[in-house]
Amino acid sequence: MNHVEKKRLVVAVSGASGSLLALDLLRQLRTSGRWETHVIVSRGGQVTLEHEIPKNREEFLALADVYHKNEDIGASVAGGSYKTEGMVVVPCSMKTLAGIAGGYADTLLLRAADVTIKERRPLVLVARETPLSPIHLRNMAELAAMGVIILPPVMGFYHHPRSVEDLVRQITGRIMDVFGEEAEGYTRWSG
Repeated sequence: MNHVEKKRLVVAVSGASGSLLALDLLRQLRTSGRWETHVIVSRGGQVTLEHEIPKNREEFLALADVYHKNEDIGASVAGGSYKTEGMVVVPCSMKTLAGIAGGYADTLLLRAADVTIKERRPLVLVARETPLSPIHLRNMAELAAMGVIILPPVMGFYHHPRSVEDLVRQITGRIMDVFGEEAEGYTRWSG
């Protein structure tokens, strides 16, 4: 039997609403069988996970192939020579986005994002806030100019969603698209 090397993806969760997006992404990546996930959760992300998906928290942790503590600044994903396909912060708070934009890498999540940018790997920020202030927009514009993908979880309705899960899956599908992976149940626009 041939051993297939799995692709590594850093999946970070910060303290914005949207834990279901992270949970669905990890489920999809696990189901594909082609990904090794390295998960980091900020302190705010821990609080949000407890609030939004208390019944699925254990499943969330079990879906991570590797779970890194946010305080572990020396973890594998903190080094540029550790090969990954990129990183997604889902959801991404404006505090985390500002830290990334400012290069303030004092936690593993921020350091891993900094490394992803410097190594020119895809970094996807699922930015969660509304309305957006001029500060938020400025930070997003600066990051976009560096090649960071700003992917707010904006709902679409062309696929006629019947549930929250349908809406979540559309965003998960858009995230996975960046990394060349197809999400099960993702509906593309066909005109």
